[in-house]
Amino acid sequence: MNPLLEKLHVQIFADGADLAGALELYNNPLIRGFTTNPTLMRAAGVADYEQFARRLLRAIPDRPISFEVIADDFDEMEWQAMEISSWGEQVVVKVPITNTRGKSSLPLVRRLARARVQLNVTAILKLEQVRETADALGDVSSYISVFAGRIADTGRDPVPMMEEAVSALREYPCLQLIWASPRELLNIFQADAIGCHVITVTHDLLKKLPLVGKDLTEYSLATVRMFYEDAQKAAFCLPQPEFA
Repeated sequence: MNPLLEKLHVQIFADGADLAGALELYNNPLIRGFTTNPTLMRAAGVADYEQFARRLLRAIPDRPISFEVIADDFDEMEWQAMEISSWGEQVVVKVPITNTRGKSSLPLVRRLARARVQLNVTAILKLEQVRETADALGDVSSYISVFAGRIADTGRDPVPMMEEAVSALREYPCLQLIWASPRELLNIFQADAIGCHVITVTHDLLKKLPLVGKDLTEYSLATVRMFYEDAQKAAFCLPQPEFA
């Protein structure tokens, strides 16, 4: 294994809904858990939510796997959360921080925490939301997902906020902070440096792991060769100058 990756303390969770890809990643010792969401499942062509989930759980019985509720009404979310939780001991139920009307999910989170449902409260982008969610979860082993990549998409540096979030969770030993929606492999090392517990990484981004620590001179040459070879394959040409 790459020595730079061996030194990581942050847990890498594979994020996706490609069953074959998840099974391949299951054999990678770096991958400590799995997450998915309705958008990823739709993109992967999943037609039957429960069937897909149960197949994944049978194939990967010993690592946490997050599945999200698909309702917008809090009563229905609660029923779905209890149902999803019953699918297996390693199941983590994802609940969004609000519904689509912007109403807080924290009352629901408190009820589910009292029922000892392991949760992954997701779509968080503000430090205030981290603190309020931690208070709602209390001593139930759960995750808080901060979408650091989406924060970065707005032109803000997510690292200072993620550092504060790590500090805020120190008094909650049962809770783990997730750096969600990373945009590049550098984010894994940023998350590790600040003591973040987990980072979710898409299957496509995980394919770049062999690049970690690659010699930059070698990488530069490979890039030059790629450009040249693609120009040849495309049969690009420029007219030769005419000389008198």
